Amino acid sequence: MILFFGRTDDPPLSRAISAARDADLRHLVIDQARTARYDLVVGTDALDARLAVEGMRLRLGEVSAVYARPLEPPEEGDPAARARATAFQEWFVGWLDTTPAVVVSRPRAMASNSSKPYQAQLIGRSGFAVPETLISDDPDEILAFRARHGRIVYKSVSGIRSIVREFTAADESRLALVRGLPTQFQAYVPGQDVRVHVVGEDAYAAAVDSDAIDYRYADQAGEPARLAPYELPPDTARRCVELAATLDLPLAGIDLRRTPDGAWVCFEVNPMPAYSYYEAHTGLPIASALVAHLAGRRTAAPVGV
Repeated sequence: MILFFGRTDDPPLSRAISAARDADLRHLVIDQARTARYDLVVGTDALDARLAVEGMRLRLGEVSAVYARPLEPPEEGDPAARARATAFQEWFVGWLDTTPAVVVSRPRAMASNSSKPYQAQLIGRSGFAVPETLISDDPDEILAFRARHGRIVYKSVSGIRSIVREFTAADESRLALVRGLPTQFQAYVPGQDVRVHVVGEDAYAAAVDSDAIDYRYADQAGEPARLAPYELPPDTARRCVELAATLDLPLAGIDLRRTPDGAWVCFEVNPMPAYSYYEAHTGLPIASALVAHLAGRRTAAPVGV
């Protein structure tokens, strides 16, 4: 039995559920919007608790694999229902870290992305180049960093999603604000963006054509990014798979940039990637590969492996 846990209005989850249905795999969906209605019975063995979902009863010990995308549940319902849903989610997320089932991905493995500077060290140890980085609350130190590199960008230090922006003259005028909030700055890296999704032992790459500093928000400037399947060099694909395995992430979104001289720079590894955006724009079979991994199978080798 494969479990899907998250919000059914979340495209990555809904695509995976559809792929499981198309593959005729036995599965059950735990919808975060409805968890207040589910019954959970925990006995002496918490790993083998019983769950009642939409009229179906399941011993969690029968679960072979889980794809979990725990997002914030809807703020609907009365206080008692919200408290019940919160308690269910806290227990279930804890179970994900302890169950012997295949889990994509365990909450404890996602923790590496909570600190981008920490994760960058792990990326560097894997053999990828990483941008030179400064985390500072000192305006003079930041200006010296820009003088050394010419162009720099800034982004969130934590795993919370933020828009990557280039440091400009307008930012210089409000630089004193960093004294209250240390900020991460990086040397600007020119080149071609490539997003790689690792699924188990396979890597699916998409090239991104965009002039935006952060192509995820390029459409806000009226110039949407253009994506296409990309053939990774075999050694780069292998390194991506090894990096995801090192981070204990069966599914990972790896942000690379190929520089004009052919080097590969890695910015970060997303432990809960919204792969649906890339799949929809390239046709890469990421959802099918994901459910095949959950079922203990492997799809045909993708481009770049």
